[in-house]
Amino acid sequence: MSRLSRRRALYAAPLLLPLSAPAAAQTQTAAPDHDILVTAQRQTDTIEHAPASRASVDADTISATINARNVEDTLKYLPSLVVRKRHIGDSQAPLATRTSGFGASARSLIYADGALLSALVGNNNTTASPRWNLVSTEEIARVDVLYGPFSAAYPGNSIGAVVNITTRLPDRFEATVNAGTSVQQFDLYDTHATLPAYQLGGTIGDRFGPLALFASADHVDSRGQPLGFATATRPATTSATGTPTIGGYDDVNRTGAPIRVLGATGFEHQRQDRVKLKAALDLGAGLRLTYVGSLFLNDTNSTVETYLTGVASGLPVYAGALNNDGRAYTVAASAFAGQVYQTSQRQWSHNLSLTGGGGGFDWQVIGTRYVVAKDQQRIANTALPAGETGGAGFITDLRGTGWTTFDAKAAWRASATHTVSAGVHGDRFALASNRYNTADWINGAEGSLNLTGSGRTRTYAVWAQDAWRLTPPVTLTLGGRYEWWRAYDGVNYAQSPLIGPVSQPALTRVAFSPKAAVSFVATPHLTARLSLGQAWRFPTVGELYQIVTAPVPSVPNPTLRPERARSAELAFERFDGHGTIRLSLFDEVIRDALISQTGPLPVTSVQLGTFVQNVDRTRARGVELAVQRTAVVPRVDLSGSVTYADAITSQDTAFPAAAGKLLPSVPHWKGTAVVTWRPAAPVALTAAARYASRNYGALDNSDVVGNTYQGFYRYFVVDLRAQIRVAARMELGLGVDNVNNDRYFLFHPFPQRTFAADVKLTF
Repeated sequence: MSRLSRRRALYAAPLLLPLSAPAAAQTQTAAPDHDILVTAQRQTDTIEHAPASRASVDADTISATINARNVEDTLKYLPSLVVRKRHIGDSQAPLATRTSGFGASARSLIYADGALLSALVGNNNTTASPRWNLVSTEEIARVDVLYGPFSAAYPGNSIGAVVNITTRLPDRFEATVNAGTSVQQFDLYDTHATLPAYQLGGTIGDRFGPLALFASADHVDSRGQPLGFATATRPATTSATGTPTIGGYDDVNRTGAPIRVLGATGFEHQRQDRVKLKAALDLGAGLRLTYVGSLFLNDTNSTVETYLTGVASGLPVYAGALNNDGRAYTVAASAFAGQVYQTSQRQWSHNLSLTGGGGGFDWQVIGTRYVVAKDQQRIANTALPAGETGGAGFITDLRGTGWTTFDAKAAWRASATHTVSAGVHGDRFALASNRYNTADWINGAEGSLNLTGSGRTRTYAVWAQDAWRLTPPVTLTLGGRYEWWRAYDGVNYAQSPLIGPVSQPALTRVAFSPKAAVSFVATPHLTARLSLGQAWRFPTVGELYQIVTAPVPSVPNPTLRPERARSAELAFERFDGHGTIRLSLFDEVIRDALISQTGPLPVTSVQLGTFVQNVDRTRARGVELAVQRTAVVPRVDLSGSVTYADAITSQDTAFPAAAGKLLPSVPHWKGTAVVTWRPAAPVALTAAARYASRNYGALDNSDVVGNTYQGFYRYFVVDLRAQIRVAARMELGLGVDNVNNDRYFLFHPFPQRTFAADVKLTF
């Protein structure tokens, strides 16, 4: 490690390490420089001691092995984790863990320098996706992942995983400039496209006595593959009625029914800007005041492509009473027009913390604020091609959505074998989602209110945890978290059919979550740990007050109960100077699981619709093997993981057909493998692979066809990367993602073979 890297390490605060772990486990390698890092971590480690399995990746590994265009890319080879990133700059990229799928975004927590990036205003893969876009890859010092709800310091949203992103803070002048590009070749049905993306960014930082400053800026311009397809049910019989057209493709939908593919939709062109400032002031006597502020700007334009051409006119056809391939179809204007939209976003994140310590007592106070200053989507509702230049439409406005969090926590090292930590927590989440009619979807003003779904939640909590080394090899950790939760100000309204406005009743709940763990150091290189934890995950404001939609009814469910998870993990970990090998057995039972499903609507008990409801019981159990080894053979590093999970719905009174079926987007098998060869000091050559077995999207697994639009399929993807230090201050990266060009769907079609290149200059 260089002298500058050592200094940077002093200001990077990765996730906690077990108090019972010997020095070899804490350093992870034999390199003596890591002792400096462990010393810097000690304060955070003792406050938020987490007796659970973890995985980490640092800046050097990211740069050498991952074609990382966005911060979520840094997770893609870590055990059991999958981010549903559909293209570069995707703002709807939820995290799936070993026991929860893409539609359970509220079952994981993502932080950057202590600021919450998880959008706990919902539990879905759209508006509730994490705000990854507030962090750029160039500012990352390291990423640490904690598996399971075994630390009292975290709320019940930690059921799946906790991701802590730590950004750099230098102690001398440094600056970087980086540029990257990628090109995807996409070929499916009648869409044949070359889709480029460009990225330009930079960082600068310095220390001025007690004040350290770091700033970064980043610009992305990307074009993605279609996110969907316009389809119609294929009639069983032929017909001569309708306007004759040519084009289109026969296929089947996810339930196996015949369909006609009419065109591609959701071609997103995104232009994004990100600005970040981090400042730390050493006040003396062990005190440090830190501020982190981020601004994210996004402009997205979505277009469509029809495969249909009028026989008589020779022009593209988007809607109407049509005859195609000898069959009659009635195609609604919304089939294409509803996927033509413009999105404009301006979002702020603020994080202010004060830390101190000394004499065996460490503490931190931190407050965060996330503000949606602008989030407006303008959607066409006029038949194309006329709708491409204006006409009637809708405006969806999320301005006013956001959250505020506060934490005060401390740890007292009573002795070399005993540490007590405790804290208080508060948070408020607000969802403001309003859709308006407009006469001109491109430039028109907001007209009459069309849909409303809004409300608030609030949680207060106290927690405590006691880690006691009973004997030199045995450490017992006991903890608990007590929470007071309230949901209020819920309002729903629909213009057609007319519903409301309805003011939903307030809800309150008090819950206690106990935690326990015992670890045993069998040898200086082998540790066993049993962790047990209960977690209450309270309904999000979106689950309680979701917007009514059509044509499939979707109603609010303001009577939802919190889901209660009881989790257990037995882990064995071996570590030495070359890395770690970990085997984890896990079990999770969730009662009143909050899952979106189709069944009798709560307000009618007869009419079918889509809604979130408490599923009686789900169960997930399995095994995870994770390996990280350096110098397996000279100059070759290896890491990888294999996870088997049997995650099923055990009981569902509202939807009995789901019982015994796999949970949505939680496959039986997941795997990763990364091999890096360094033939010479300036060169790193990496081959990596990602695998998942058959996924399902429906709770009853009725989506029997996976490799089609809205289906969930298996995938095997191979990525390549070469990093070359061409000069003392210049690095070049070349890579290919999905080099084997696996064409698969996870509801949406995912990126096909993509070539990447990047260059970085350091000053």
